[in-house]
Amino acid sequence: MMDRVRRALGRGNAPLATPPVPPALPDHIVRLVRSDAMLPELFCQRAAELKMHMTYATPQAAGESVVQILRQYPIKRVALSVSPLFDRIGLYEAVRSAGFDTRRWDEMTLDELYEFDCGITDVDYAVAESGTLVIKPTANHGRGLSLVPMYHIALVEEHQFVPDMIDLFEKLGRDEDRSNFILISGPSKTADIEMNVVTGVHGPNVVETIILR
Repeated sequence: MMDRVRRALGRGNAPLATPPVPPALPDHIVRLVRSDAMLPELFCQRAAELKMHMTYATPQAAGESVVQILRQYPIKRVALSVSPLFDRIGLYEAVRSAGFDTRRWDEMTLDELYEFDCGITDVDYAVAESGTLVIKPTANHGRGLSLVPMYHIALVEEHQFVPDMIDLFEKLGRDEDRSNFILISGPSKTADIEMNVVTGVHGPNVVETIILR
């Protein structure tokens, strides 16, 4: 089809011209968030607008904060990713000792995950501008943990915040082992033709985020 168009314009079979290099745009034009902004605070503001629930905690009190959140909902079975962060703060032990049926990802299958009420994960990044959690699925961190259970609790460390999607994709582009990433901006939402919004249809109905500081 493009050949016919070129012939009609009298251009024959001449190769297409090399597209021009786009001009460089200064950050103050293309970015809404500066790198020196208070990223955790901005993230909380944007995430709350998307119906995500936010909590601050110290690493020492993270286990207690998670247990308090779990007790707010009808949760009995909890699945956790295999995480060095969780090992450092003793999260698995804290949840299990609170009386919840608790298992790590390496102790279960994806089919079994459908019987769990809550998935608890760490994250790779958190995007302040859009209130987005970013998770890279791995053998220790199955993608189903943040997508299958009705409740999802994510723990974020302050060094994991990035200002915006430009920074995020620069980092993802340098990841030599990249395959896919999960981007989470609040609970799952969908709408029918009459624009009636329903949460929890294609993923968690509740997303709780704990920021460790």
